[in-house]
Formats: sequence, structure tokens, C-alpha cells
Amino acid sequence: MNIEELNKDIDIKEKLKNIKCFLLDMDGTFYLGDKLIDGSLDFLKALEETGRTARFLTNNSSKSASVYSEKLKKMGVDEKYRDVISSAHAAANYCMEKFGDKKCYLLGNDMLKAELLTLGLNIIDKDDAESADYVLVAFDTTLDYKKMCIVCDYIRDGKPYIATHPDFNCPTETGFIPDMGAIMAFIKASTNRDADIILGKPYKGIVEEALRRTGYSLNEMAMVGDRLYTDVATGVNHGMTGILVLSGEATLQDMEESEVKPHLIFGKLSDMIKYL
Repeated sequence: MNIEELNKDIDIKEKLKNIKCFLLDMDGTFYLGDKLIDGSLDFLKALEETGRTARFLTNNSSKSASVYSEKLKKMGVDEKYRDVISSAHAAANYCMEKFGDKKCYLLGNDMLKAELLTLGLNIIDKDDAESADYVLVAFDTTLDYKKMCIVCDYIRDGKPYIATHPDFNCPTETGFIPDMGAIMAFIKASTNRDADIILGKPYKGIVEEALRRTGYSLNEMAMVGDRLYTDVATGVNHGMTGILVLSGEATLQDMEESEVKPHLIFGKLSDMIKYL
């Protein structure tokens, strides 16, 4: 079965006519690594020409939002589309509401730590012997064994365990690298604990962050991405239109075997242009 057959009984224009804001995944949807996916900028231009807008929404918590914004700038993305919403923002807001100025142990990159500090989190130094009150686990590409021992000790000791997102792999130009799901699997094997709450796609925390940041209602937004279990599930499980693009992780076979079914399927973002 191909995309045309799957979409043949759907009035795609009708399905998209009330969508005012497209929430776009980044890796595997808009670009791969440092390479734009063909037609991505044309898609943004088409949104503008039809009175729509977009926001980038990423689970990847290995970098700060400002780094993603700068990356988009270098790729030619207009400033109005560079307000990046990340799973780290959703996690930070949750932690501030839940724990206030209590001490946080962060498993994450230094650039993420700097951003979360500006948002108000009280993050202890990784070498500080003073006990943290809770643990926030993010996608740490500087991960080492010492960090994993520390975070597992805290979690095994019963500290609240917050995670930014559940993705198992992160797409790159050359394939995939282990992501948060793999880190959480390591932690689960060692501590026998799952995260108390996950804030990124497909969970509610990042949806609430998107609602707050965009001002649109759920039925005015579409979630577009290359992963069924995060991107598409975010749309279909929370009252948005869920759109799958086949430019990253998921394949048609994955879709056919998945319990999560997208409302629409396209090869890449620019395939939507003629229906806007």
C-alpha cells in the first residue's frame, strides 16, 4: 500500500482548511542533521501565503532553544518561525510549579543547564555532594558512566524522577543515535523505576506548553512529524490533527502495524502545499 492509496478516500483540503497553526517536529521532519529536507522552506512560504503559521516543537532536549533557533536562522527560516518549543521548556515549567526552588539534579548538557537556570530551576553542581530533591533527566549527549551512577543512585533512593521525552532514537543524516528512551531503559534496568512523569511528545505537558505559547485552540492546530509514537500520537491523542511524514523514522509498514493511526500521511512537508 502506498500514500496515495491511504489518502484516496480523504478530502485533504477539507481536513486542513481550519488548521491555523502547524506544530512542526524538527529532526526527521524539517531537516536531517544539518541538511534541510527538500521543500521545507517552500512549505513555510505556502503557510504564509494562505494565512497560516507554524511553530517548531521538538522533543530533543540535548540543546537549548536558542541553539535550535540559530540553526533555523542559518537554514533560512524567517524569525517569526524561530520561537522553538521544546520538551525541556515543558519540563522546566512543570518542575517550577511542582518543586519551586527545591534542588534539582540535571542529567543534561551544559547548554541545557544554562537555559534551565535562566528559567528559574535550582540546579546543583554535578559534583556537589549535597543531595538533590528531585532528578530531571534529559537527552545528554555528554553522558558518561559517572553521571549515570549518580542519577541512578538518586532514583534508586526514591527521589522524584522527571523525564523530558520518550524517543528511543534521534535521527541524523547517517542514521540514528540513542536518545532518551535508551537512557531511560538503562535507568529502569538499574533501578527498576520508570519516570514519574514524562513531559514531551506524546504527553500532555508539551501540548499545554504549545497552547500557552501559540494562543490557538487544539482544533486549530496540527501536529506534524516523522514518529508515530510521539509526533502523531500527540496530535491524535490530544484533539489535534495528527500528520505523519515519511522523511525520518517511520515507514509505511510501521504505520500499518501501529496502533497510532495518523489522520493524514505525506512523504514530506512540501507534499502538503497543494492542499493548503
